[in-house]
Amino acid sequence: MKPFKISLGTAFLLFLQSNYLFAQGCSDAGFCTVNSFQPNNNDSVKTYRNQIKTGIFFGKAYNSISVFGNYVEYNRQIGDKFGIDAKLTTLAQNGNNISTFGLSDLFLNANYKAGNSLKFTLGAKIPLSDAGNSNNNLPLPMDYQSSLGTFDLILGIGYEIKKIQLVAALQQPLTHNDNQFLASQYPASSELRGFLSTNKFQRSGDVLLRVSYPLMINSKIRLTPSILPIYHLKNDRFTNQNNVEQEIKNSEGLTLNGNVYLDYEINRRNGIQLNMGVPFLVRKSRPDGLTRSFIANVEYRIKF
Repeated sequence: MKPFKISLGTAFLLFLQSNYLFAQGCSDAGFCTVNSFQPNNNDSVKTYRNQIKTGIFFGKAYNSISVFGNYVEYNRQIGDKFGIDAKLTTLAQNGNNISTFGLSDLFLNANYKAGNSLKFTLGAKIPLSDAGNSNNNLPLPMDYQSSLGTFDLILGIGYEIKKIQLVAALQQPLTHNDNQFLASQYPASSELRGFLSTNKFQRSGDVLLRVSYPLMINSKIRLTPSILPIYHLKNDRFTNQNNVEQEIKNSEGLTLNGNVYLDYEINRRNGIQLNMGVPFLVRKSRPDGLTRSFIANVEYRIKF
């Protein structure tokens, strides 16, 4: 059985190398990176009450854009049932002779463990940017913004059965951002003329379901394949050059991502994680600038 599990995990890892598609890429500013929604999150504070994590990530985005970001996160277990998380993120984008960098979001979450296998999460994403970046006095599309620019409510539930880890969650924007990008503002020769307009952008909410299964390679190394469908609940909206609000057609729908996590426990207090993700299925229109052909993340964590 063990060789089969190792083969399964290896095959999944190789499959993730097929980076010719595009995915939602919520590792930038989305709820799929919230600690309690990650695979194996219950291992983090079994012995120690505190944990600090820091990581860097790199991805290839749509429209010839590369993204690079980092984050720092603190997890605190309060008693046997309650825990809190705080995470600060940044993001840089580069492509089409445009480079941007800025603070992204602050995530604050509270977790309640209702049983050995059941956990609830309530949280918020607080934007540290209004998505109003510009270049040469012209507004930039969401692809060059460090944050979605919205204050979001986050709700989630996690359940584990026979090592299969299940997470269902909702991320619902409660505000709109200040993006003012209209493709028509750019000349026909500009690469940005082909981007989706997001003036007065109104982004809809998302729901996700993550299914993960950890495979122990040895006492220190664990490989965890994960499937991550994300459904965008309805079409996003923007205001055109005539000040008329319009739907962005085909922005509603399903994105199906695959992830694999490779964890190495240096010792009881320290660990390193590599995780990678690619898409299998995408929405036709993705105006939020989160499109990725692949994403790779390296993380270091220390418990105390």
